[in-house]
Amino acid sequence: MGRRLGGELLRLRDSAGKTQQQAAGSINATGTKIVKMERGWVPMRDPDIRVLCEFYGLDDPKALARLLDLARLDRERRKTKGWWRGSIDTGAMAEYIAMEDVASRIRTWQSSLIPGLVQIPEYTRALAVAEGRWEDPDDIERAAEVKQKRQGRLLGERPLHLHAVVWEAALRQQIGGPDVTRTQLERLLEIAELPNVRLQVLPFRAGAHPCIAGPFSIISFADDEALDVVQSDTITDMIWVENEIESNTYSTLFDRTARLSLAPRDSVLLIDNLRKEK
Repeated sequence: MGRRLGGELLRLRDSAGKTQQQAAGSINATGTKIVKMERGWVPMRDPDIRVLCEFYGLDDPKALARLLDLARLDRERRKTKGWWRGSIDTGAMAEYIAMEDVASRIRTWQSSLIPGLVQIPEYTRALAVAEGRWEDPDDIERAAEVKQKRQGRLLGERPLHLHAVVWEAALRQQIGGPDVTRTQLERLLEIAELPNVRLQVLPFRAGAHPCIAGPFSIISFADDEALDVVQSDTITDMIWVENEIESNTYSTLFDRTARLSLAPRDSVLLIDNLRKEK
């Protein structure tokens, strides 16, 4: 949300033809502060946002109110003392977990991996070893523990709603060996029984599909003012999309791919058959 708010302020400044130094002068700050604000690195005060918007010529009260709401949500999120903080140097994952912790719904498309929210510890450990991110076994174990704690969001009084669409290849890939794969498939069958989980498999026979470019997750929040946030991974970085038009595009592609996928009941039958083959 901080990045999206910063991007909105950057767009307004560019449209107004103002420099960062001019913007900084309007709020009696340094150019460095404007840089940090526009990149979403720091929480933003309402008075600064109001002055900047007036300086940029924004005269739409609804647009200003939307920016102030984004700033409020961002400040609240930054104050959250999540259980994951200090568990491990999670890097870019820390922000994702913070969003996941307050989300109301997540839609995820996975082409090569089982979604993190439903991975068993053995599967997570095998991935960590293969990635080579951590050499210390204790770090790998802590990473597995963090992922297991995340799964608590699927339970409780206000559980996270999860809609996962997984390519058949992710189910067949033997990560950790046949025993781990079989246990992981059993875990998927258990998760699929939860009322707040919708699990679908995109079979090989579906051929080309809208999400063939790569995996991503769409994070939705209960707050009406909070737009969907899209997260996608590359080999070296985590990409975020906090733009209404682009996030709507991801939602459309996800829905189209889900329609090409097996129904939940048929998906469970396929997973069970694969489990029996291991």
